[in-house]
Amino acid sequence: MKIAVVILNWNGILLLEKFLPSLLKYSDEATIYVADNASTDDSISFVKAFFPSVQIVKNDSNLGFADGYNQALKYIDAEIYALVNSDIEVTENWLQPIIKTFVSEPNTAIIQPKILDFKRKEYFEYAGAAGGFIDQYGYPYCRGRIFDTLEKDNGQYDDHCEIFWASGACFFIRSQVYKDLKGFDGEFFAHQEEIDLCWRAFNKGYKIKYISESVVYHVGGATLQQGNPKKTFLNFRNSLLMLTKNLPKDQLFKILLGRMLLDGIAGIQFLTQGKPRHFWAVFKAHCSFYNLFVTYYKRRNKFQDLEYYNVKSIVYSYFIRKIIVFNDLFRIK
Repeated sequence: MKIAVVILNWNGILLLEKFLPSLLKYSDEATIYVADNASTDDSISFVKAFFPSVQIVKNDSNLGFADGYNQALKYIDAEIYALVNSDIEVTENWLQPIIKTFVSEPNTAIIQPKILDFKRKEYFEYAGAAGGFIDQYGYPYCRGRIFDTLEKDNGQYDDHCEIFWASGACFFIRSQVYKDLKGFDGEFFAHQEEIDLCWRAFNKGYKIKYISESVVYHVGGATLQQGNPKKTFLNFRNSLLMLTKNLPKDQLFKILLGRMLLDGIAGIQFLTQGKPRHFWAVFKAHCSFYNLFVTYYKRRNKFQDLEYYNVKSIVYSYFIRKIIVFNDLFRIK
């Protein structure tokens, strides 16, 4: 299969210097691309000088994660796109199990490897861990990570399994499926766009899988730190937009109202924690959502699958029932 490993870059020369060598060493089956979002540092000249085999695609401006990939992938010919963050370290044979699965399972459209923490390599990493799910209200969680609680990798998720969403940190997708779904939602800019894309794929009957034999290590937060109010804004707004597009029709307004009430509680919590900038980020996220609601309501597909969640409320399970390990969600009644 023709595979393109595509790294989206914006002023990330230090990350490219650190992590491109492992990609080149262990990716003989693929062509490696750097898709540059109009960097103002020396990223491009550095890659040309020290990694001449790496192909470069230049975007005209910083289009964010979503449209940055949408634009760059128009110029890349491959059967499989491997969208890899610039702060990912890959390991030997990381591609082979992914390729094998795509070849043997035609209906599998999207795949995620095991994602471990680069700084604490025995632990799962926040952005994806061992595969993602959402609850009824659209809150994401992972095998190996619920909210801020990360599990140690003891082999408990050494399997192949269907998941609901794959992490954008290391995201494999068939190019034809990406095109059929019209790629990421550019309005999202960054955050939740991979969950939205996976949900749209799920509603069309495609399978999304986690393959544990493929292992990568992720730094996380290298471009936008966890405590940045912009990240709070994007996460809260994009979650509401995603729900509007993808929820089953008979549940849409009920779930949206419930999610907005939960967002309000989160905003108040930010105030009590002395984080007024994050409170305003939630407020602005809701204002932006109101402005975009009609547009996004019109983008709904004809079919939305009812069985999109396994846990009704991960917020209740985690904060009230004190369940912090993924497997315990289904053991404890």
